[in-house]
Formats: sequence, C-alpha cells, structure tokens
Amino acid sequence: MNNNQNNSNQSTDSLDIYAAKLAYIGTSISTLGDGIQTIAAGLTLESLKKASNQSSQDLPNQSKQTENMQKQIDYLIAELKHIKKYLK
Repeated sequence: MNNNQNNSNQSTDSLDIYAAKLAYIGTSISTLGDGIQTIAAGLTLESLKKASNQSSQDLPNQSKQTENMQKQIDYLIAELKHIKKYLK
C-alpha cells in the first residue's frame, strides 16, 4: 500500500513538473508573439510616418530604427530557437 502511494505521489509530481514546463513554454511563445506584434506595429507606424513625411532628413533616423528592429527580430528568433532546443 505504501509503495502504491509513493508511485502515486511521484506520478503527481511528474505531472506537475510537466504542466509547469508546458506553462513556461506557452508563456514564452506568447511573449515572443507579443514581441513580434510590437515590432509589426512599429514597422507600420514607421511606414505611416514615411508616407506622411517624404523628407530626406528622416532617412538616417529610419535606417537606424530599422536596424534596431532587425536586431529585435534576430533576438526573438534566437529565443525561439532556444525554446525549440529546450523542447527536444
């Protein structure tokens, strides 16, 4: 009876750990999705700004912002690869 109870407790612990891992992965994916949405909103905003202000003075600033957004995208991709490795 005691051995049966120990197996049940271990199974519950294992299930709790698995559920916690799934919650962590789900939250990570959700956070990455939010980050991607934020980048997309920034790109849209920049596109709208560019359409309304066709001045050449904004080009260096837009180039720098585009470079920063690319770095953010690269970071998010690296995080997603890290999560993918964690799942394996």
